Amino acid sequence: MVSVGQIGGQPVLILPEGTLRNRGRNAQENNIAAARAVADAVRTTLGPKGMDKMLVDSIGDIVVTNDGVTILEEMEIEHPAAKMMVEISKTQNEEVGDGTTTAVVVAGELLKKANDLLEQDIHPTVIIRGYNLARTESLKVLDKISKDVTVKDKATLKKIALTSMSGKSGYGYGDKLADIVVEAVTQVAEKKGNKMVVDTDNIKREKKQGGSSEDTELIRGIVIDKEVVHPGMPREIKATKIALLDTALEVRSTETDTQIQITDPAKLQAFVEQEEKELKKMVDKVVKSGANVLFCQKGIDDMAQHYLSKKDILAVRRVKKSDMKKLAKATDAKIVTNLSDLSKDDLGYAKLVEEQRIGDEDMVFVRDCKNPKAVTILVRGGTEHVVDEIDRAIEDAVGAVASSIEVGRIVPGGGSPEAAVAKELRKYAEGFSGREQLAINAFADAMEVIPRSLAENGGLDPIDTLVSLRSEHDKNKLEMGVNVLNGGITDMMKLGVLEPVKVKTQAIKSATEAAEMILRIDDVISASKLDKGGMPPGPPGGGMGGMPPGMMG
Repeated sequence: MVSVGQIGGQPVLILPEGTLRNRGRNAQENNIAAARAVADAVRTTLGPKGMDKMLVDSIGDIVVTNDGVTILEEMEIEHPAAKMMVEISKTQNEEVGDGTTTAVVVAGELLKKANDLLEQDIHPTVIIRGYNLARTESLKVLDKISKDVTVKDKATLKKIALTSMSGKSGYGYGDKLADIVVEAVTQVAEKKGNKMVVDTDNIKREKKQGGSSEDTELIRGIVIDKEVVHPGMPREIKATKIALLDTALEVRSTETDTQIQITDPAKLQAFVEQEEKELKKMVDKVVKSGANVLFCQKGIDDMAQHYLSKKDILAVRRVKKSDMKKLAKATDAKIVTNLSDLSKDDLGYAKLVEEQRIGDEDMVFVRDCKNPKAVTILVRGGTEHVVDEIDRAIEDAVGAVASSIEVGRIVPGGGSPEAAVAKELRKYAEGFSGREQLAINAFADAMEVIPRSLAENGGLDPIDTLVSLRSEHDKNKLEMGVNVLNGGITDMMKLGVLEPVKVKTQAIKSATEAAEMILRIDDVISASKLDKGGMPPGPPGGGMGGMPPGMMG
């Protein structure tokens, strides 16, 4: 479609031939349909009885998961409006680490309800204004119904971890995995001013296929995916003194290009001996500091390895920078960049450093540090796909527990906060006489997609469930939610189904903003450019378009 304008009765081409343009209501309908298709793709994964998706890529690799953000990242989505939905899940994952499916499903439902209003000739800006009012009110309602939680309340934090992991692979070992997650998060949590801060980067996850999910363990220290550099070195050292070096134990080449001419074999021998002396001096500096374990970010010369093994020092080379930082936080060692400065004050402590064979690889374990501010979860499972899914479950649970500690507020799960928000929004809408009232009510209806989806995925009747839920909430029982496992409506606090309030607030913010952005679009212009070879597009029905007869060989 070519867009034309008129100047003095003459048509003026504005857009090049081959440009596709969708305008007005048609553009809005297409965008909303694409965004809803994405939401529908992940909706069936919601809740403890949600189903998994198998994603197969072009080379046949498969991913089996019910993690919202993973599904959307693995799907090759082309439509621009649908890509916005993927952005919602990424934002939710970065901000909270959990609740990605909730955010996308709510956004899809907000657009569905907005589409119904557009069909009633309500202008998009009116809908957006109503949605904005509803969002602000929703956040107030969530704040009002939320309860306090602290880093010391490990029983509550475990319930949050279990809720986050429900429906994922390895849930049979959920109790053990939840304990590991809570222990890891509370260990790395730090108080800064009056706030608790949890940097989830300090919880390293190392995946290794083999064993079962039950073999997943928490190491109060760091696991390095490297092996000890020399066969003559000890494989296990207790009561360790750990040195962290950010410099090579090698004879450095000169900065400028130099040439050494040796005319006498004795001089060559002297040159080699001098190199060995230099390396021995370096090793002596390590020995003098009192270190018996050495982690080096750069290389260790073969001769230096020999001298270190003679002194019974366990050494690991080419350790990643991120792992060095974690080692410093776990062992309380200082990373030293100049070997001459290394002293006993720079050394860290761990009760045990050992090399262990996990699966078909050797790994170095730094265990039982005094008060580690960085820890490792070693994730195990029977197959690669199981390990990956358990890793995703642990990642979600870590995010949920961490955001609970940081914000210090939690809400009951099972769709009860969404039902409470919907009830309060309907009351709030009565205070408006304009068309915004319709948009606020539409927002309230959209929030109920979560309890409805939970009921559907659990094999319950969604209409009966919603009616019962509304009835309980009308009696001001705001903690009642959908009991997916046994059916009916239950007090979620007593059932132990808890979620961080940040999961809900972030989901509502992201979903509303994405829905508003999609609703504002009334014109989609997509330029279809020629191939790099410059060949015109072929005519309908196949054939090599633009190629004269007789050119085919």
